[in-house]
Order: sequence, then C-alpha cells, then structure tokens
Amino acid sequence: MRELKIFSGRANLELAAKICGFLNLDLGECTLVTFPDGELHCKIEDVRGRDVYLIQPTCPPVNDHLMELLIMIDTCKRASAERVTAVVPYFGYARQDRKDEGRVPITAKLVANLITRAGADRVLTMDLHAAQIQGFFDVPVDHLYAAQVLNSHFMKMRIASEEMVIVSPDEGSIKRAVGHAKRLGGEIAIIDKRRRSAEVTEQANVIGASPKNKVCLMFDDMISTAGSICGAARTIKDLGAKEIHVAATHGVFAGSAIERLTEAPIDSVVVTDTIPYPANRERMAKLRVLSVSDLLGEAIKRIHHHQSISSIFN
Repeated sequence: MRELKIFSGRANLELAAKICGFLNLDLGECTLVTFPDGELHCKIEDVRGRDVYLIQPTCPPVNDHLMELLIMIDTCKRASAERVTAVVPYFGYARQDRKDEGRVPITAKLVANLITRAGADRVLTMDLHAAQIQGFFDVPVDHLYAAQVLNSHFMKMRIASEEMVIVSPDEGSIKRAVGHAKRLGGEIAIIDKRRRSAEVTEQANVIGASPKNKVCLMFDDMISTAGSICGAARTIKDLGAKEIHVAATHGVFAGSAIERLTEAPIDSVVVTDTIPYPANRERMAKLRVLSVSDLLGEAIKRIHHHQSISSIFN
C-alpha cells in the first residue's frame, strides 16, 4: 500500500478518517483555504508517481464542494500523480439526469464532464440516483451499494418474514425494494406517488401487499426534503401498519426535512455517513447513522491492487 495516498476535501473529513483507519493509512496532508473573495486554494504533499484517492461527497453546499473536488483533482494531476480516483460517496446533481421538459440542462452529465476534464482517471461512488449516470463519464466508474450495510442493520432486529412488508415509496424504487426483499424476506408494497412540484408530492394508492399489522421497511437512495417518505409513511400508517422504519443511503435532510421526519409516524430513520450528520440531528431521536467506511475502504484497496469490486457484493 506504499504508493497509495488518500486526501479529503472539507465535505466529510470524519468519513475520510474512518476509511484511513480501515486501511491503516494516514490521511494525506492537504491544505484548503477559502480567500476573502470566495476563491479556493489547495496545496498537497508530494504525490509524484502515487495512486491518489480524493474523498469528497458533493453534498450541500453542492457547488462549493464540487469546485473543491475539481481543484483537488487538478492539483494532484499537476503534481504528477500516477492515477487520481475521485471518491464521491454522494454525487450531487444526480437527479437532473435527463430532459423531462424543454429548455432544461442535463446537469448530471455536465458534472461528469467537469470531473473527467479536471483530470480524474477513475470515479468511485455509491447509490447513484440513476444507475445510467455511470455512462455519463468517459472514465471507469465503480458504483457501490449500501444495501448490505442497511440490510445488516435490519437483520439484527430479527423481524419475522411473515410480519414484514418492504415498501417502495414510489415506482422508481421498485427494483431496490425487490433487492432488499430477496435478502430480508417479506412481501412487497408499492406507493403510487404523484409529484406536484419539486417539494410537494401526494400519495394516491398502495399496490401489492397490505401493510395492516405489519412491520414496514421503506428503502430509498436519499432523503432530501422528506416529503415523499413522510407522505408514504402516513399512507401506510392509515392502512394499519404496526411499525414503520425508513432507510436511505444519503441523508441530505434539506429544508424542513428534520421537522417533517420528527412529526411523521415513523419509528426509526436509518441513513449512512456518505453525508455528514445534520447539525440539528439531536432534534430527531429516531435517527440512526451507519458507516459505509469499511465498504469504501475495501473498494479502494481492491482498486489499488487491481482486484474485483463486484465480488464484494457476492
């Protein structure tokens, strides 16, 4: 591992430290400074000929963290690093992955182009909002899934299969729900969600298994404003759900999400540490944060040694 070097931006230093702990490596010295006019400056230790990994989720403030990542990539390339891998546990702008109406951008593609043109040789990310975003990059992309971390948490709860219903909060999460059901057991229910605006959704029907007197587990890739999750929780609670547990890889918690989740009929909210814990997390006692540091660390080790990534999930 001598030639491997890990640096972190300011987006999630705690996750980077955990990854280095798993790999038994020291975090590389990286000085990031914001000038009074808002411009960023970066200086790193010697990386000539090294295999460099830059850990930086592009979480809110998205534009600041994205620009920081681009500058770090450029710094490493100009310092003659042998290979630069952008480790982006949470990929911002992923929801803008297509033109759903006229005269709008495909921002996910733009961000992929920026990361590539900055000099990244490879990208390591986790639970993209849309899997096809991998194809937006002109460099190899390793796409990890936090499902095994979330599943392990619920397996420890020892919920009987006949008492469990895996709930898809919308039609786009059906494949994810099926994957969790294969490992956890239980039946599947689907919420028919209708979106009225970027922040407002309404839940119309429940398709599939009845949630009445069942422990319902809802999985999604992210919780942003929490409108969809909370609406789905109220829908199945009205239908008689005994317990409701929500799990997502990325806890964005934008706007009034914490307040919505606190007031919703949800027994627990489980997220991972791809994004730093929210500053007001103390106000939500039902929040549980799991770490994906070992999963990311194992992937980094395998990429460095040119080993299979997919075998992690077998």
